[in-house]
Amino acid sequence: MNNVVPARDPDLCVITCALTGVLANRKQCPAIPYTPVEIAEEAKRAYDAGAAVVHIHARNDDGSPTWEPGTFAKIKEEIEKRCPVILNFSSGNLSDDVGPQVTTIREVRPAIGALNMGTMNYAKYSEKRKEFVFDMVFPNTYSKIIKLLTAMQEAGVKPELECFDSGHTAGIWPLIDMGLLKTPLQFSFIVNVLGGIPPMVESLQLQTKIMPAGSEWEVIGIGRIGWRMIASALVLGGNVRAGLEDNLYLPSGEMAQSNGQLVEVAARVVRDTSRKMATMKQTRQILGLDQIKPDIKVASHAAS
Repeated sequence: MNNVVPARDPDLCVITCALTGVLANRKQCPAIPYTPVEIAEEAKRAYDAGAAVVHIHARNDDGSPTWEPGTFAKIKEEIEKRCPVILNFSSGNLSDDVGPQVTTIREVRPAIGALNMGTMNYAKYSEKRKEFVFDMVFPNTYSKIIKLLTAMQEAGVKPELECFDSGHTAGIWPLIDMGLLKTPLQFSFIVNVLGGIPPMVESLQLQTKIMPAGSEWEVIGIGRIGWRMIASALVLGGNVRAGLEDNLYLPSGEMAQSNGQLVEVAARVVRDTSRKMATMKQTRQILGLDQIKPDIKVASHAAS
């Protein structure tokens, strides 16, 4: 008998929560978690509110970012003590050296690995001060992407393709041609980062036209306009992401007290648009996580 994959219920929506990021700190928002225990507690709050996936950056105890595999392993351990939420680890960094990220992917093995798909200007501007708060280049060359993607394929980690602009989405085809990306794909479309695609419904429509048919996608809206982008994605049939990495404020303008509060609002918007929150089992099926297996052949192909 052939294995028949059930059709994807278009009403189902996967909610991801981005717990901490690397930029925001407790001076800006006291609820930002730093330590593995704090991150795990926030993961539990997000899970209880309806998140099926948590996106994770690691931090030192003082709040500074770290890419140490041991810290990611401790975060995974602490979260798994508290809830069965699906883990999505960041692999982003400003260096061409992805050694720590590759080690984390291979040894800690989250279910999903976030993979930035292109180089871009990455900046924040203060209209009040008439100056840039920060101004940098976020380098993500194909050679860097291939190293990370190869490690994900070897370890059986699902790549989540983070696209800040339409060129990032259109630029995946060589990786498909090389056999390093296999459909169905999972995309995250980030909007409202200065240097990337603007926070417009048309931006999401363009991105979803560019991506291969049958791909899963979610919106990541940076700042308070992210709530409107979540609503837009829900109408267009996408999945959504909320959390303190993306936005510190509730729709009322009040600062969020936890990631759980932000997920509660996202869940309400899901219901108010006649969509349904995907369960853990449904999320694994929608994202194809149970079909991802380690592939040692990828390493030999990439090295040849």
